[in-house]
Amino acid sequence: MHSDPDVSEAHTEPGVVLLPSPTVWPMVMALGISLVLAGMVTNLGVGVLGILLAVAGSVGWFIQVLPHEQHEAVAVRTEAIQIATTRTSVRYLAASQIRRKILPIETFRVTTGIKGGIAGGIAMTIPAAVFSVLRYHSIWYATNLLAAGGFVSWAGASDAFLSEFHMQGLLAALAIHCVTSLLVGLLYGAMLQMFPRYPILTAGFMAPLLFTGILYSALGIVSPILNQRIDWFWFVISQIFFGLVCGFVVNLHAKVRTPQFQALPFAIRAGIHTDLGQRLVEDETERNLQGESRKEEDAERREKPE
Repeated sequence: MHSDPDVSEAHTEPGVVLLPSPTVWPMVMALGISLVLAGMVTNLGVGVLGILLAVAGSVGWFIQVLPHEQHEAVAVRTEAIQIATTRTSVRYLAASQIRRKILPIETFRVTTGIKGGIAGGIAMTIPAAVFSVLRYHSIWYATNLLAAGGFVSWAGASDAFLSEFHMQGLLAALAIHCVTSLLVGLLYGAMLQMFPRYPILTAGFMAPLLFTGILYSALGIVSPILNQRIDWFWFVISQIFFGLVCGFVVNLHAKVRTPQFQALPFAIRAGIHTDLGQRLVEDETERNLQGESRKEEDAERREKPE
C-alpha cells in the first residue's frame, strides 16, 4: 500500500519501476547535528540553529516514510545487450605452487623494539637539551614544557617558571617520554623489516616526518600550551635522532622466523640454492599452454559441421 494510488497503479504497468522518492531531509538533519556539535565550542547561536535544522530534518524525513513510504514511478527502457569479444582464446597466467600470505617470514622480537625505544628516547633528549640551553639557558625548559601538557595549572606558566627545576614536572615528563618512546620503539620493531632498501634511513626520516605532521594537526586540541611554545624545527631534529638511533639498535638484533616461514618448501627453508621456484613456474606454464591447445582443438571440432 502506497501513499499515492496513481503511483500504485503505475507500478503494475509494464516498463515502470517504483523507487523511493528523493529527499533532502537527511542532509538537513546531518547539517543540524554538525552545527549542534560546532556550537559547543563556538557560539550558542550556532547550536540553536543546529537544533532547529535537526528537528526540521527529522520531522520532514519521518513524514516521507511514515505511515507509508513515498515512492515515484520511473519509466524503464529495456534493451538487449550482446556481449562479444574479439579474443579467440584465453591465456592463463602462470602461477607458482609456492603459495604464502603476504606476511614477513622473519621479524624482530618484541624486546628488540623495547630496546630500540629506550635507546631512541635517550638520544632524543640530546637535541631537546641543546634547544633548552641555547634558547632559554636552562636544561629544564624542554622537560617542563613536556610535563605542562599534562598539567592544566601550568597552561599559563611563564618561561622563567618552565626554566626552573620542578620534581613534579620531571616525573611527569619522564612518564610521558618513556611510554611514548616504548610504544614508538615497538612500532619500529614491527615495521623496520618492511622497508626493502636502506631501512634505517627510511624509517629514520619518513616515520618522524609523518609523526610530526600528524602531531602538528592535532596538538592544538591535545595540548594548547605545547602548540603555542613548541619549536617545530628542533622537534623534527629530535624525532630524526630518535628514528636513526632506534632503527640502528633494532637492526643490530637478529630476526626470528615467523610461523609463515614453515609454509615454504624445505629447499628454501634449508637455504639451498636451487631453481625450484623457476622450475615450478615453467611446469605450470607448460601445463597451461597444453590445456589451452586442447580447448582450441575441442572448439574447432564443435564448429565443424557433421
